[in-house]
Amino acid sequence: MKYIDINKIDGFKIGNAEDKKGGTGCTTIICKKGAVAGVDVRGGGPATRETDLLKSENMVEKIHSVVLSGGSAYGLEAGSGVMNYLEEKNIGFDVGVGVVPIVCGASLFDLIVGNAKARPTRELGYESAKNAFLDIFEKGNHGAGTGATVGKFLGPKYAMKSGLGVKAAEIGSIKVGVVVAVNALGDIYENGKLIAGLYDRDSRKLLNTEKLMIEKAAEDLNVFSGNTTISCFLTNAILTKAQCNKLASILHDAYARCIKPVHSSADGDTIFVMSTCQVKGTFDSIGVIGAKILEEAIVDGVKSAKTDYGFIAAEDI
Repeated sequence: MKYIDINKIDGFKIGNAEDKKGGTGCTTIICKKGAVAGVDVRGGGPATRETDLLKSENMVEKIHSVVLSGGSAYGLEAGSGVMNYLEEKNIGFDVGVGVVPIVCGASLFDLIVGNAKARPTRELGYESAKNAFLDIFEKGNHGAGTGATVGKFLGPKYAMKSGLGVKAAEIGSIKVGVVVAVNALGDIYENGKLIAGLYDRDSRKLLNTEKLMIEKAAEDLNVFSGNTTISCFLTNAILTKAQCNKLASILHDAYARCIKPVHSSADGDTIFVMSTCQVKGTFDSIGVIGAKILEEAIVDGVKSAKTDYGFIAAEDI
């Protein structure tokens, strides 16, 4: 397995747009010719767009974009801006009288960062799509990672800054890549080692969310409800729509390995899969590789983040 730049996966364009002052943003992945796609939503508090059409039995076989955004449910509006831009470029599902771009998406909660009234708008979504064709894309405190934080069981005072993570690789002719905005209730682990999450600013030590949750199980706590880790897996491997949905399910293994706890009622954890279906590969092998790459992308989302908005990043502790 050889690591590569995610932009080397043919058929995809990725762009960011952010409101730095407001502390939010969006990341748009575009496939001009359409990608066979799937999704798996595991968290108890999702904010999603056009996920029903990805069910294996439904008509639409290909989508043209996935939008990952901040802004909680308000951020889903960014997808409409992406639709507007793609329609202008005549990219979409042909309906006879024009095209309808199929734009799926998910939003994370970042309203505690920057200005709570700042959300990814239709205009910001349009800008992110435009930037995708200009190759304007960075990880860390950019795009959907602008306002991302982790470790929020005890509220924002104990949270740490996270961001947008990226990782890609090739194995022979198969190429895979992941874009993930890491915004979890829980802590983040790398190979079993705690690297970010609940942080006690007084003692300057990382706490253990799982341990605290077990200790406080009998208490009637109002768990902080604004979280969600959202990601999109890209590949050139030939996959059916049903396989894309199954692969999205398998990729949640990476969430479980790196985020503890994960899939809580206060998270909206969602994974999209997009495939250009260009080369043959072994499905289960792609699942193993994909989960590994997603694990590394989650860690990258934490390690590439910079201290900002009053939240300390992993590199500074």
